[in-house]
Amino acid sequence: MPVQMQTMADAIRVLSMDAVEQAASGHPGMPMGMADVATVLWTKFLKYDASRPDWADRDRFVLSAGHGSMLLYSLLHLTGFKAMTLDQIKAFRQLNSKTPGHPEVFHTPGVETTTGPLGQGLATAVGMAMAERHLAAKYGADLVDHRTWVMAGDGCLMEGVSHEAISLAGRLKLNKLTVMWDDNNVTIDGPVTLSESGDQIARFKAAGWAVKAIDGHDVGQIRRALAWATKQDRPSLIACKTKIGKGAATMEGHHKTHGAALGATEIAATRDKMGWGAEPFGVPEDVTKAWRSAGRKGAKLRKAWEARLAASPAKADLTRALKGELPADAFARLEAHIAEAVASKPAAATRQHSGSALDALFGSIPEMVGGSADLTGSNNTFVKNTQILDEPDYSGRYVNYGVREFGMAAAMNGMALHGGVIPYGGAFMVFSDYSRPAIRLGALMGVRVIHVMTHDSIGVGEDGPTHQPVEHLAAMRAMPNLNVFRPADAVETAECWRLALEAAKTPSFMALSRQKVPAVRTETVAENLSAKGAYELRAADGAAKVTIFASGTEVSVALAARDLLQAQGVGTRVVSTPCWELFAAQPAAYRAKVLGKDTVRVAVEAAASFGWERFIGEDGVFVGMDGFGASAPADQLYKHFGVTAEAVAAAAKSKLG
Repeated sequence: MPVQMQTMADAIRVLSMDAVEQAASGHPGMPMGMADVATVLWTKFLKYDASRPDWADRDRFVLSAGHGSMLLYSLLHLTGFKAMTLDQIKAFRQLNSKTPGHPEVFHTPGVETTTGPLGQGLATAVGMAMAERHLAAKYGADLVDHRTWVMAGDGCLMEGVSHEAISLAGRLKLNKLTVMWDDNNVTIDGPVTLSESGDQIARFKAAGWAVKAIDGHDVGQIRRALAWATKQDRPSLIACKTKIGKGAATMEGHHKTHGAALGATEIAATRDKMGWGAEPFGVPEDVTKAWRSAGRKGAKLRKAWEARLAASPAKADLTRALKGELPADAFARLEAHIAEAVASKPAAATRQHSGSALDALFGSIPEMVGGSADLTGSNNTFVKNTQILDEPDYSGRYVNYGVREFGMAAAMNGMALHGGVIPYGGAFMVFSDYSRPAIRLGALMGVRVIHVMTHDSIGVGEDGPTHQPVEHLAAMRAMPNLNVFRPADAVETAECWRLALEAAKTPSFMALSRQKVPAVRTETVAENLSAKGAYELRAADGAAKVTIFASGTEVSVALAARDLLQAQGVGTRVVSTPCWELFAAQPAAYRAKVLGKDTVRVAVEAAASFGWERFIGEDGVFVGMDGFGASAPADQLYKHFGVTAEAVAAAAKSKLG
């Protein structure tokens, strides 16, 4: 007699409660509550091959409610993912295990994205669905035809990013995207009604989604709903009415099952209620065989896809793109652009220089897909004659994200995780506060996403302090595995763009100016100087007594200060610091050489001083901001706040004695 779906789902429940109990930490309620939905999805609908977690045309399963990680780990173990052994299940939440508290992509095979910060899994999945539709339009359904399935909870739908993600997905009619909402009416504090009275189904419907409500424990209803979702012409929501901690002897439906072990007594009673006689972590052989059979089903589909790929003229191009490799001639036009910039010495805002660099890159790297949070003209992220990525033709390479900075950043993470796409998107730098959680998650995951942040200082001018980022550079520089680039002119901007594109496992943050800056790189050099993170831009005439450090628009201020000091017989060198993170990665000898010995050190940046001590030490002087900005033309603000060549020179002289 075939193993019943109920019994297969109970295997998820048992493994989840046992793992949480052994760890004395975790969230058993959600895995137990959504076990029935997960069982139907993974045995009847999800396209995957447990023996090949990296199969490019697999369906993506995103556990947005990442606290319920044992649901996913149980599924990976039961279906036969090689890395997810029973020992790993037993090592839940322990150091160096494949079963961390929340799922982590690239750490655990079968995990598609790092989740846990609620709402971001859903928003990231929107980007995955966008990438699938784009690549399907580009390469055809024979090579790209898969779905993105999301399991989300009430917390995911409360978080603000969900509104941005749901709205964007509805606008783009991403019909290969399905969200299964764990509608259990429970949060940590108690019933959802303590804090929420909205109609989620009406909300999704208003955003352009197809919606259906079901009993999340009725296998027949689940199967019919999932089949229905695959036939929709827009994204779909399945509201699964469930009981948190389903199957628990006395705690079923109780909010305390959300984030704590059930306890030995409750687990024993639950086993009796289920009729589960196996020892802790034990799964009957017939149940294991049924799950392993489900994990093997996709092998035939995978092999057929591999045969189609092998016969396709697009094989080399698609394979290269999915691996994240750049075309052989990716930077040929950019190199010519740099040579022209050295010769012509253009004076313009670095946001404009960024646009020019994009012009030189976009045609050479077809995987690049850009966009902006409703600031296209200001961010200079649009390359002329680019088709918009929109329904019904998703082959375009530019996305109108709307005023959705957080949603855009999360979607770009999803596009990068999906593969075959290198996403970049623009916003005002001050609004990186809105997108910071997704930038952080991208840095944690190690994905190639390029955040184009313009209007980078008090140089924004008349828009005033609400739009003038002051502390943002320090905040972003504090984030691990994020390259923060603040280039000084056309040459540095182009160099930084190349570095961002070459950084396959690190997101990049481009801080670009609104105001015009003069050219500072006026000589041809063979190497990418910005790759060092910091370098001597101008040596001292004579013995160096002062070293001035600067980034971005303040590099020209530093050079002007140098001229003032040199005219007074004070030997002064200038160091440009376009990327602190890359400088920190240089050999100690190089860093010591750039920092210099026995000179007065001065730093100038139209931002907060935090972090500059690594360059100037305790005895150095910082010229910049110690508060918020003001509303006035940029040149007036620089004078008002004392970010001038004269102020830098005076600061240096005050230390010379």
